[in-house]
Amino acid sequence: MATRIARTAWNGGLQDGQGQVELTSSKAGTFDVSFPRRVADDAGGVTSPEELVAAAHSSCYAMQFSALLAEAGGTPVALEVTAEVTVEPDPAGGLKISTIALTVRGEVEGIDEAGFRETAEKAKATCPVSKALASVPTITLDATLES
Repeated sequence: MATRIARTAWNGGLQDGQGQVELTSSKAGTFDVSFPRRVADDAGGVTSPEELVAAAHSSCYAMQFSALLAEAGGTPVALEVTAEVTVEPDPAGGLKISTIALTVRGEVEGIDEAGFRETAEKAKATCPVSKALASVPTITLDATLES
């Protein structure tokens, strides 16, 4: 299987520094990062590790869910997956990811609501990024089949 690479170049201290994270393997882009924007309500056009985790989780989950729906006899027409990653102070020091809320809305032929929800939970448990994030205290899922 493949290995993917990202690289971050950082200049300065935590509060006054800034960096750029590069999606090296795909060459998809380079994005600015900064600590003050990481914890601000308004990111101001700057990404963060948590946003990148959210992107990884939502895309991985969508792929896994699509595969499992097909295995369950469904035909995915459209899936929209959102991952909300919350970062907060860690009593042990620094920051921690405290929750991840996955939301999926899907149009799937050949599967009922119960099958959709069961498969959604299975995808949450078996998505490689979900497995990597198993130490996050709370990962929730809100799954709705739309017709």
